[in-house]
Amino acid sequence: MGVDSGLPDFRGKEGFWNAYPPVAQLGLSFSEMANPRWFDTDPEFAWGFYGHRLNLYRATKPHEGFDILRRWGEAMPGGAFVFTSNVDGHFQKAGFDVRQINEHHGSVNHLQCVENCGQEVWPAINSKVVVDESTLRAALPLPSCPACGQLARPNILMFGDWCWDSSRSGKQKIRHDKWLQQQEDEKIVLIEIGAGMGIPSVRYQCESLLVDKRGTLIRINIRDSEAPVGNISLPMGGLEALRQIDVIIDDSRKK
Repeated sequence: MGVDSGLPDFRGKEGFWNAYPPVAQLGLSFSEMANPRWFDTDPEFAWGFYGHRLNLYRATKPHEGFDILRRWGEAMPGGAFVFTSNVDGHFQKAGFDVRQINEHHGSVNHLQCVENCGQEVWPAINSKVVVDESTLRAALPLPSCPACGQLARPNILMFGDWCWDSSRSGKQKIRHDKWLQQQEDEKIVLIEIGAGMGIPSVRYQCESLLVDKRGTLIRINIRDSEAPVGNISLPMGGLEALRQIDVIIDDSRKK
């Protein structure tokens, strides 16, 4: 979804390095860069990476496909629920009900204390990070905890991350599970967009709902579009697929 809004594609070292040349010079992969250890060893570098992403996500407008999905969901008797591994907050930005979103890996738009001082996860709305894009280093002062004053970090599940505060995402999961229970006697259409094989959280979530034959999966993916037998595979980008499906739906209503 994010790539069609103009956000960089981090899949593969080349894609990631094209987006972040300073990281390429160090030979670091995405999984090596998206690691909480940098907040201990080099916080300016850590916040250079995540601050740049925060600023980029804030400046980028979600594409038309978000509006199409939201319109479809609002027309359903049981509504819709978003399960996403994206951390950019673009579903909220596009007008989706915040109570109907499960951000499985957290959000760059929320922060937590690195010292785990007891401060609850808080919004990053008042945090500003100035980043030197040539070095990918953030200028001081860095975001800090409002309770203890120590360094803050994004409330994102990183690689090798044993300190992620999952409380916010946990509450989202409870709402998501409750919604699924409310729809247990209904058929569900699962629209999966760009969910990769490297971190298959979204793919697993969608396929788990097919076990009891509760609905149909529409798997939209340029690279890995293969779907379980009896479901729909669309090897194309998210925005293109959503537009074409929307045309088909509109035409069917006119007949």
